Amino acid sequence: MFQRVTSRSFLASHLRTRAAVLAAGVGVSAVAGVGIAAAASNTAATATTATTSASATAVQAQATAQAKAAQAKAAQAKAAQTKAVEAKKTAEAKKAAEAKKAAQPAKKAASWVSPVKSYTVSASYAQAGGMWQSAHSGQDYAVPSGTEVVATHGGTIVKAGGNGAGDGPAYGNAVVVNHGDGTYSQYAHLSQVNVQPGQVVKTGQKIALSGNTGNSSGPHLHFEIRTSSGYGSAIDPVKFLSGKGVRL
Repeated sequence: MFQRVTSRSFLASHLRTRAAVLAAGVGVSAVAGVGIAAAASNTAATATTATTSASATAVQAQATAQAKAAQAKAAQAKAAQTKAVEAKKTAEAKKAAEAKKAAQPAKKAASWVSPVKSYTVSASYAQAGGMWQSAHSGQDYAVPSGTEVVATHGGTIVKAGGNGAGDGPAYGNAVVVNHGDGTYSQYAHLSQVNVQPGQVVKTGQKIALSGNTGNSSGPHLHFEIRTSSGYGSAIDPVKFLSGKGVRL
């Protein structure tokens, strides 16, 4: 009787033990399942975070690139505007300079000039000397033979040629110009005459070459200002030309 009761008690204890083990196993499995789920959730969260970060980086890079492009475009526009402004200023300055130049009166051509460009003044007007019948009637310019002689003022040739162009052999080859204002100019001792009576000449036009013909002690140009075309009407040529703005 006693042994049978013991067997039942042992069996119950054994069943309780197995039940506890099974319960514990179920608990462990449940815990393991929860852990696996948590791990999966964490992995998904990490992946989402990584994707979001990459997207943010890409957006930032695109924004930076767009900002740089906008800055470059703005710089180009500003440079173009500056260039346009400078071009406009240059054009306006050029236009103003041209207008100022156009407003200025044209430089008036010289009315009277020296009969030769490079010279040394030698015998003067009214100077006494054995080379002349009386006082010297003109102004001498010491220049080499062949020096270009020009009309000191525009006019008409009234005398040209040898024998002083009619004023006597002492003058050698000579030219006389009528300036149409009551004055005449005479050029003497020429080596060559390049004009003829009746020819109209302009101020500064070549009319002859200097020389040493006639009553001359060396190559030079004898120049006179007269009140008529003939000998004996000469006036001081230096004083006359000075009044016309020509300095000897």
